[in-house]
Amino acid sequence: MIVFPNAKINIGLNIVSKREDGFHNIESCFYPVEWEENLEIIKSNEFQFTSSGIHIPTDGGKNLCEKAYDLIAADYDISPVKIHLDKRIPIGAGLGGGSADASFCLKLINQIFELGISDQQLETYAAELGSDCPFFIKNKPKWVLGRGEIFEDIKLNLSGKFIVLVYPNIHISTKEAYSGVIPKVSLHQTKEILENSPIEEWQGKIKNDFEDGLVKKYPVFETISNQLRQAGAEYVSMTGSGSTYYGIFKEETEVDFPKDYITWKGKLQ
Repeated sequence: MIVFPNAKINIGLNIVSKREDGFHNIESCFYPVEWEENLEIIKSNEFQFTSSGIHIPTDGGKNLCEKAYDLIAADYDISPVKIHLDKRIPIGAGLGGGSADASFCLKLINQIFELGISDQQLETYAAELGSDCPFFIKNKPKWVLGRGEIFEDIKLNLSGKFIVLVYPNIHISTKEAYSGVIPKVSLHQTKEILENSPIEEWQGKIKNDFEDGLVKKYPVFETISNQLRQAGAEYVSMTGSGSTYYGIFKEETEVDFPKDYITWKGKLQ
């Protein structure tokens, strides 16, 4: 059985405070984007994980998909599986690709073995795998709090808008991103602005707290941002902890970037 884990963008990302457990409390809107990869899982006599496409560094440890299987296998009597991931979403890009893979793996194992695990329990499993993972269980626009595992509904519909995503082949680690941030409460009521203000008024009010520090280190980010704005984007931002930028447009737009950049464009749902 095959599923298609997708990316997400952050619309606004406020780093509110550092927690005692070492994580940070955030405020952000997570919005799904149909930049997808392929994940196939089949029952087998022995467990196997393989991948193709973009190289996935392991550092000698297990992939998140393997960890997802292990979590469910610890609680349920299921057979081994073969997992193949065709990786298409850049790694260390702020797009949540690895988190999506893990959560889609949880959902697919639940479906294959007809375990009947509730979405709430799947979100609990997902939270053990990573801060962004629970979002991809329901995979719908959400206002996100805590370390990324607390969700509130948000009245935001960008369907029909066109998005251009640009990854300049710069890998930003979470540690590097947080090193340039001083946690603080946002001066703007981000959720209220997203729900009640037209997108043309977001720029300058809806911000990603990682962006200012990373732009100082990587001036190319400002170049990308300016290029998207000059092409007519209604709103431009970095997503996650970088290094992907996106521009949201009224209609399909062509923007040329260097050939070694990875770009994706499509409609928002």
